Amino acid sequence: MGLETTSANALRAGLRTLVVGAGSAGSALARDLLRTPEFGLCPVGFLDDDPHKKEVRVAGPPWEEPGLPETLPVLGGLNELVGVSLEFGVEVVVLAIPGLPPEDFRKVAADASAVGASVRYLPSFLVALRRDVVGSDMRTLDVNRLIGRQELHVVSASVREVIAGRRVLVTGAGGSIGSELCRQVYGFGPSKMYMLDHDESNLHRLQLDVWGEALLDDDTLVIADIRDRPRIEQLFRDLKPEVVFHAAAHKHLPLLERHPCEAVKSNVLGTENLVRAALDIGVERFILISTDKAADPVSVLGATKRLAELIVQANTQAPGVFAGVRFGNVLGSRGSLLSVLAEQVRGGGPVTVTHPDVTRFFMTIEEAVGLVLEAGRMAQGGEIFVLDMGDPVRIVDLVHKFVEQVNQPQVEIRFTGLRPGEKLHEALFSQAEERLPTEHPRVYATVPPVDSLGAVVRLPDLYGAAAGNDNEAVRVLLTELLPGYASAPSEGAAAFAAPYPDDF
Repeated sequence: MGLETTSANALRAGLRTLVVGAGSAGSALARDLLRTPEFGLCPVGFLDDDPHKKEVRVAGPPWEEPGLPETLPVLGGLNELVGVSLEFGVEVVVLAIPGLPPEDFRKVAADASAVGASVRYLPSFLVALRRDVVGSDMRTLDVNRLIGRQELHVVSASVREVIAGRRVLVTGAGGSIGSELCRQVYGFGPSKMYMLDHDESNLHRLQLDVWGEALLDDDTLVIADIRDRPRIEQLFRDLKPEVVFHAAAHKHLPLLERHPCEAVKSNVLGTENLVRAALDIGVERFILISTDKAADPVSVLGATKRLAELIVQANTQAPGVFAGVRFGNVLGSRGSLLSVLAEQVRGGGPVTVTHPDVTRFFMTIEEAVGLVLEAGRMAQGGEIFVLDMGDPVRIVDLVHKFVEQVNQPQVEIRFTGLRPGEKLHEALFSQAEERLPTEHPRVYATVPPVDSLGAVVRLPDLYGAAAGNDNEAVRVLLTELLPGYASAPSEGAAAFAAPYPDDF
């Protein structure tokens, strides 16, 4: 049934998926993905190095499983991944070869990244055999149900033109977003990839993930604090990065409400240190990672990230391209709602939620990193890019869906009240910003209002207050620098001990 079946199957909902390995594990996986569209992955065919395999049976006769193809084609060998992916518009590559040598795994993963496809893989084959549905090993949670929409494939193969052969620096590389960004950047073939973080343990783990070994004996790992301007300037002079992805930040909203000086030092001063160093050496592209809380901010987190955006946007006349992205809440990132929710459910509850009606925009790590890479490709200078994340999700609804999926009894939900700096509902754009279309149908952009960049001139006053650890002076200056920002506690604010997180 071959390619005709694949074309018909492509009309099914889900990301176009290429299964690497046409053996028992691969065929079982493709079968389960076809039967279970909630996984959000739609297989179009296989790769396998066995020249005798032309197609693989993935379903019974049509009268047993109506609407599903009986077979899917083997589209080539493992070394043909790039060409096949481009020809068939592949968005996800799944590795389903038990015992694939680590060097072959890394080669497949790098080739997938080079065409803008994300990589997922099965655990050991023995573990898979013990499951009724092999596909459940791919995704223990139906993310589409949690976020209330289909997961998007954002990054395109054209990103390679921005990264291939260039020296790339990723700050905050050891974090959940930074580490995934490093893995995908590496697949696009940079001449050098520098991974900067102030936590040496995170860097060790990251190098192990990316290279399969962590000898810590070259200059790709950089221990540095972005708040240390002389160190940052020295690194940029020595490493001469051409592309910078800036993910390093303090991001936990409740902590930053209590420690605003630290938020200024990292999120604002740290960003300015990087931007100045980038300007000095002529960086080609600089992409800041920000948050939806920067739109009409009411929190220290949002205010400091908005100032970081303005620092980047103030350099539209620079020879290089300076732009940013705003994330919603990233499911699966370290310290995010999902990780805390899992811990609370595992402990038998109660689950803490700030308010019965609170909503947030959600995105997956793959979508977040895809947005960063696409922004790096599309940016002309000064834009802030935002992913169309559909309708905001009510946290209470997400809790109920999560509990259902992990087959746990319904847990008690305890409402703690909105805390200082928290909104009931987030917005992706401020009231003064215009949402502009881009060449990507699900990515929008905004440029700074003409009168918004004046705040950058007064930043030395803010830095002085932060250096003196004067929390009250910092709050007052944030209010003066960002009209509309108010640092007063939210109505019904609860104690900071409540574990419910609110970050990006």
